[in-house]
Amino acid sequence: MASWSGSAVTSAQRKVLRKSNMLKKIQEDSCFFYAPVGKISKALPVFYNPDMALNRDISILLLNSISNKDLRVLDLLAGSGIRSLRFIASLKKGKIKELTVNDSSKEAAETIKKNFSIKRNPNPNKIKPEILNKDANELLVLSEGFDYIDIDPFGSPNPFLDNSVKRLSRDGILAVTATDTSALSGSFINACQRKYWATPLKNYMMHETGMRILIRKVQLVAAQYDKALVPIFSHSTRHYLRVYFRCSKGKIKTDKILSKHNYLLFCKNCLTVKASRQNKDICCKKKMIWAGPLWTGQLWDKRVASRMLKKADKGNKDLFKLLEIISKESRISQVGFYSIPIICKKLRKSLPKQELILEKIKKAGYKAAQTHFLLDGIRSSIEINKLKKIIKSI
Repeated sequence: MASWSGSAVTSAQRKVLRKSNMLKKIQEDSCFFYAPVGKISKALPVFYNPDMALNRDISILLLNSISNKDLRVLDLLAGSGIRSLRFIASLKKGKIKELTVNDSSKEAAETIKKNFSIKRNPNPNKIKPEILNKDANELLVLSEGFDYIDIDPFGSPNPFLDNSVKRLSRDGILAVTATDTSALSGSFINACQRKYWATPLKNYMMHETGMRILIRKVQLVAAQYDKALVPIFSHSTRHYLRVYFRCSKGKIKTDKILSKHNYLLFCKNCLTVKASRQNKDICCKKKMIWAGPLWTGQLWDKRVASRMLKKADKGNKDLFKLLEIISKESRISQVGFYSIPIICKKLRKSLPKQELILEKIKKAGYKAAQTHFLLDGIRSSIEINKLKKIIKSI
């Protein structure tokens, strides 16, 4: 994750670093590095969040699961540099051609250099990174371009999207993290409308609608330059949303992306969920509530999700379980999902086992899978009334 967004480090930030017990030598996966230990804060001039280890696990798995080689990689907001350290240690031979590691904090850049000098860290391909201490947007503007750009900020990725899209190569991968989930997921509607040009929906689907709103925003920024960004993998984990886009170029491809910017409609009475070109419709004689505009295309490339699952370490239980769920979920193109507890409450029925419901939905001829957005939710092509009949019959 990023450290500090400004170009200068203040005395107050240095004091925060001193109070955080300074830098400690710690280990993540096979890599050793120095980073602050203690309370996570935007004010830290060297940023490290151990809770984002899963985020880094997934980025490595994704890059090892796609065909792209000889990548020019940019770790734009590198913090301690742990993501880049792990890239060098774990990515397959020939995956990276050049690696640029940047942070606008002077202390962070110095710490990154120190971390890359640790001899016991694996570097099987002998990659020598370029370590920079520049403002993120200045670096992007002056660069010749990259094949993989990682944007992992504290808060919204908005300040970095325009220049990142401009410098993303054809068939390149843009990885975007958003930690301002309170706006995207509906707690702060005005903030979402200002920053993401869409209206969120605070209900059980809030993280999926937030993800789809984030995707649309990134796609709109790219559309200005006739670049079509297609999500190939995404996940909602703890306090953040994360999306990986593959870049294509051309007006026709871009227009096709824009045609999938629609609305999600929801009926609070019967619990119908659907995508629509308009943000209004009537269901159960009442206006449906809505979120959007948002992306109504796929959130994953199912082939990429399947390859990632096959490569995942079963010993990393959190990672493997997440990928196992997403691999199945990625095969269903439905926008939105059903909350089984909410349906059962409406039906005044005790909660059946999820596995039994899924089995009966599939026997009825519909696709169905657990969703990682809400573990007691089901993504399915079945209509709500037919799902209710199945639940009643159990």
